[in-house]
Amino acid sequence: MKTIGMLGGMSWESTVSYYQAINKGIKSELGGLHSAKICMVSVDFAEIEKLQHQGKWHETGLLLADAAKSIEAGGADFLIICTNTMHKVVPDIEAEISIPLLHIADATAGKLIADGIKNVGLLGTRFTMEQGFYKRRLVDRFGINVIVPQPNAQTIIHNIIYDELCQGIIREESRARYLNIVNQLHEQGAEAVILGCTEIALLIQQGDTSVPLYDTTEIHAAQAVQLAISKGTEDLPG
Repeated sequence: MKTIGMLGGMSWESTVSYYQAINKGIKSELGGLHSAKICMVSVDFAEIEKLQHQGKWHETGLLLADAAKSIEAGGADFLIICTNTMHKVVPDIEAEISIPLLHIADATAGKLIADGIKNVGLLGTRFTMEQGFYKRRLVDRFGINVIVPQPNAQTIIHNIIYDELCQGIIREESRARYLNIVNQLHEQGAEAVILGCTEIALLIQQGDTSVPLYDTTEIHAAQAVQLAISKGTEDLPG
C-alpha cells in the first residue's frame, strides 16, 4: 500500500471528513483491520485565511509548499491537498516536491465525465467561483462547461463557509439558502452541481435535493484510496 500525503487543516472540520473517508475506503477495499498509511501535516487555517483575504497568494503558496516538503520527507508517495481553494497555489507546491499531486478538480472531472455530465454548477469560496484556476481547468482540460452563481449568491455562499462551516456551525437557514442556489443553477442549465469547497458537504447532502451533487471531498478521497492500493505507479498523476 502506498502512503497518502495529506495537506490538511483548511479547515480541520473538512480534514476530519477526508481522514474518515480514506480510512473507510481502505477498509472497504482490503477488509479486516486494514487502515490507510497516511503522512499528514495540518496547518493553522487562521494564517492561511488572513493571507487569502489580503490577496497574498504567493505567501500562502510558500507556507503550503513548506508543509508539502515535510509530508514528502515523512515518506508520502503522493500528495492530496484537502481543500479546493488552495489548489490555486498548486504550481508553487509542485515546484518544491518530487512526489506527484492528485488535483481535486481532475478527480472531480473524471467522475463527471464518467457520468456524462457536460454542464455543471460550481459552489465554493468566492475565490474558487470567481477566479479561473479551478473553472478553467475543468473547461480547458476536460471540456466541461461551468456555471457559477450570481455575485450576491456568491457572497452568501462564501460568508457561510467562513463564518459557519469552517467553525463547525450548521444552520438550517443556511442549508435552505444553499439549496435555493442549487435550484437556481439547475434552472440555468446545470445538470449537476459541484460542492467545490470541502466544507459544503457538512451542510448539504444528496438527500436534500433531486439535483445531482458532486462532493469533492468524497471524490478526492476515493481516488486517493484507489491510488494507494494500486500495484504500480502508472496510475499516479503527473
